[in-house]
Amino acid sequence: MNFFSLCFQSSDYEPSLPVTEKSNPLTRDIDRASPSGIVGMLEACDAQMFQRETGTNYQRLFDDQVVTTLTEVAKRVELILKDPQDSLVVLSGCGTSGRLAFFISRFNEALKQLNRTLVYSYIIAGGDRALLSSQEAPEDDPELGMLSLQKVRLGKKRVLFIGVSCGLSAPFVAGQLDFCLQHPEVYTPVLLGFNPTHQARDEPIPGCTFTFRSVAQRLQELAQRRKAFLINPAVGPEAISGSSRMKGGSATKIVLEVVFLLYINKGIAASKKTSCLLHSGILQHMREYERAVEMTYQHREGIAALVEANEGGVCYLGERKKRWRGFIRGGYKDLNNNEGPLSSLDFLHQVLPSLTDRDTVLLIYTQSDDLHEVVNLGRKVREKTSNIHAVHHRTDSVEALLNKLCIFDTFWQWELSTKLVLNAVSTGAHILKGKIYRNHMIDLQVTNSKLYRRAARLLQKLSGQAETECEGALLKAIYRADKLTEEITSCDITAHTQVARSAKKVVPLALVSLLTGCSLKQVESPLAPSVCECVRARGNGPCDYKALWVLNRTIQVSATSTSTISSNACAV
Repeated sequence: MNFFSLCFQSSDYEPSLPVTEKSNPLTRDIDRASPSGIVGMLEACDAQMFQRETGTNYQRLFDDQVVTTLTEVAKRVELILKDPQDSLVVLSGCGTSGRLAFFISRFNEALKQLNRTLVYSYIIAGGDRALLSSQEAPEDDPELGMLSLQKVRLGKKRVLFIGVSCGLSAPFVAGQLDFCLQHPEVYTPVLLGFNPTHQARDEPIPGCTFTFRSVAQRLQELAQRRKAFLINPAVGPEAISGSSRMKGGSATKIVLEVVFLLYINKGIAASKKTSCLLHSGILQHMREYERAVEMTYQHREGIAALVEANEGGVCYLGERKKRWRGFIRGGYKDLNNNEGPLSSLDFLHQVLPSLTDRDTVLLIYTQSDDLHEVVNLGRKVREKTSNIHAVHHRTDSVEALLNKLCIFDTFWQWELSTKLVLNAVSTGAHILKGKIYRNHMIDLQVTNSKLYRRAARLLQKLSGQAETECEGALLKAIYRADKLTEEITSCDITAHTQVARSAKKVVPLALVSLLTGCSLKQVESPLAPSVCECVRARGNGPCDYKALWVLNRTIQVSATSTSTISSNACAV
């Protein structure tokens, strides 16, 4: 086992940070890697999910205690399925966790095929619009979480509530779990995350008497009597620090699906007589997901080709203001989400006609799709752009038309495999565009309290300056002020993040200002050094940062006196 794959478990490694916020030693140099190297590092990170070490500080996915807890949760699912009229399984989360709650609630479709009553429901902070675009602000609202749960639960006498918060940090989910604990006659709460309980967020939540950690500790106590359940194996730090959409999202999908899949397979019933069968069934499913990850990365060069095709971070799908757009055969209505179609934008009629060679199109399809239809669509796209690729599983047609990447042939594992590929493409695009330094996202959006704290920590780590100086620089960048007024400093984090939602490049500006000692006006100048130039200069020892104003820059003045800047250094 690679030493760097294990060292995050040491109590001496970034001791002030929870596992989900630590930097991963495996990806320390991912910002300088080739596309193939990027994919190789992502593979090593994803393999950490399935490591089976013993005697470590953390529970792991295959640990007996984790599998036993999943078995107990599976039995609660069966109780819901036996009494579907008065019962419900609710999955809830924020951001990626909420999107996964939505996707996993599609187990209703499998129940429908078995002529069973539908029992799965989902909640996502910010509502269905958060399925397509970031809505980080609601993550900080525990009351909104509680009210959303009450609304979904109406008329049900028994609810198995599964709250997902990868870092054990989201106030939205904490509010829901606290509400469940106040009403044990209705709710059985389950918390899913990937930090140990003592690393759960302990920051006071405005208007509440509890913190996320105190809620998690209460759940841990009740779990001993099987009145609540805590599922929190460590899966290792993310490839890009704190980016829980990646490994945290994958592990969420695996953990919940291995439980729900038990009831798609005929003949399995969760009773005392079949506990061993449930336990072995969960292990079997997890091994199948592990194999899916391994098989996906056997196509490393194909994935790397997709990453390279999107060099610079541009993957236009017709709408120039948005770098990434996704479309669904049949339209967004086929998602069957709670609040109706998320968009009326149609790829064939509204996007395809405007495609150019600046655009890259990635087709994702399965064996069950109409391959004739896929081929026809591919031909139409090929007439507009040569940048067309495909991700599919075990299909031997359309080879001449598409740059195809053939992966997997089982639906649930195919979904995971597709997720890993898209994670690699989007992450690689950020890296190649220069938004990553080492394994930290520099162009971080400071849109909720979690991200505000992460930004402040990042500034401190990369600048080497004191916490107060870094937070001051962060606030100056948020408010675009060279001096902080009492009005600004007296506001709470919620007020700061509300302003930050409309501010651009907050962290890059704050960091360059800290490293150069320059004002924000100077830092925003076209001649200012990039973030990566400044940080790398600091890493090389003493440096005249202001000399970087002209280093590696070529100014080309056009006839209209507009300036164009070129640089061989990465820029945010």
